[in-house]
Amino acid sequence: MKYAIIDLGSNTFHLLIVEKQGDTLHQCFKEQLPTKIAKAGINQGQITEEAIERALTVLRLFRQHIDAHGVLLQNVKAVGTSAIRNARNGEEFCQIVARETGILIEVISGAREAELIYEGVRLGIDLGEAPSLLMDIGGGSVEFIIGNASRIFWKQSFEIGGQRLLEKFVLTDPISPSAIQRMHSYFQEQLLPLVNAAHQYAPQTLVGSSGSFDTLVDMDFMHRLGQLPSPTQTSFELPLAEFYRAYDLLTTLPREERMAIPGMIELRVEMIVPGVVLIAHVLRSLQIKQIRSTTYALKEGMMQWALG
Repeated sequence: MKYAIIDLGSNTFHLLIVEKQGDTLHQCFKEQLPTKIAKAGINQGQITEEAIERALTVLRLFRQHIDAHGVLLQNVKAVGTSAIRNARNGEEFCQIVARETGILIEVISGAREAELIYEGVRLGIDLGEAPSLLMDIGGGSVEFIIGNASRIFWKQSFEIGGQRLLEKFVLTDPISPSAIQRMHSYFQEQLLPLVNAAHQYAPQTLVGSSGSFDTLVDMDFMHRLGQLPSPTQTSFELPLAEFYRAYDLLTTLPREERMAIPGMIELRVEMIVPGVVLIAHVLRSLQIKQIRSTTYALKEGMMQWALG
């Protein structure tokens, strides 16, 4: 039996098709495509008409892949996150998608999103027994989870995703030092619950999942080894010095020069700028000295649904 999982992120839509054989799942197909449904409307609580069209174009293509792999519609699970759950026309968007593609969207809470990210991350990386801080930077929200290999100690979703930050703070190219300072002040105010939780559980390692972290890992591999990591590798160490090397480049170079950095992709060239400012803030404010990363995230966390 085959199952399809769709993660309708605020910047990117992900499709994962798996086949269930006994008690195990085998990946058949995976694709991620930009839709930027948060663009130009996220801070106004609206999915624009242009964004709806971009979403439908991608979801029609996903439906073709789903049909080609023989997945029944009742075995398709699609979840909507920040951009959809906070949009005034989010319900209307889901109705349009259902009418045009047959795909039914379940809009999940930030807390549920954090749980699914945790489930995905621990499939992709060995968290061990010590508490780690898991971080997933989306276009609309950022999920923070403190947990180890066996349990979640604390979790919270914050509506400070990359597209929101981009439209709120990144008004010049490259970003101005004063904008970075304003972002740090904003994070200090917004992330007080995270600081309090970190004082209680004392995570020593930051574990980033997908998104900007994938690009930072690709930049590291290209810089140190001259090649991209194997697509089968799901767990990485990102040296702190390499993060700060990337940070300096990404916050001082204009878009065209950022795009020329080995490992950079078009999808992330803009949103990674507020992303690295946020990562740097978390590292410094929580005095974390180790960064790990995994390519697994929400969509892999949803695989448990396919196992029944």
